[in-house]
Amino acid sequence: MKLVIQRVKYAKCIIDNMEKSSINKGLMVLLGVGADDNTEIADKMIKKLINLRIFEDENGKTNLSIDKVDGEIMIISQFTLYANCKKGNRPSFIEAGDPDMANELYEYVIDRIKAENINVATGEFGADMQIELQNDGPFTICLNSKDLI
Repeated sequence: MKLVIQRVKYAKCIIDNMEKSSINKGLMVLLGVGADDNTEIADKMIKKLINLRIFEDENGKTNLSIDKVDGEIMIISQFTLYANCKKGNRPSFIEAGDPDMANELYEYVIDRIKAENINVATGEFGADMQIELQNDGPFTICLNSKDLI
């Protein structure tokens, strides 16, 4: 599983020229599911995501996690995080998870984060989406489950 995490002042997901969801201060997360991912891996990634201390405290130090700042999370499915560009110029996506399995894990991640009393906004799995956001910092982190196991 791969996550691209951006600290944002706001984020919006637009589908068919209509706003589907939005968040204020928080994290905009692109989530890619790999072929070998499962709920155990997802749980580790969720724990890391919600405990990341990337928000500033009263002294300007990045010491606070999403729950300490009453932040929100937008999660967007993004299979292209598994693009393999080693050969040629056309990316291969064979390392990405099967769409049915990936959608299941995407929904699993959403439900588990909501269970932590964090407001979660989403895109629509497999849809053509436009994401509008304002980076805060900018502060961007890339997490790969292979680095956490």
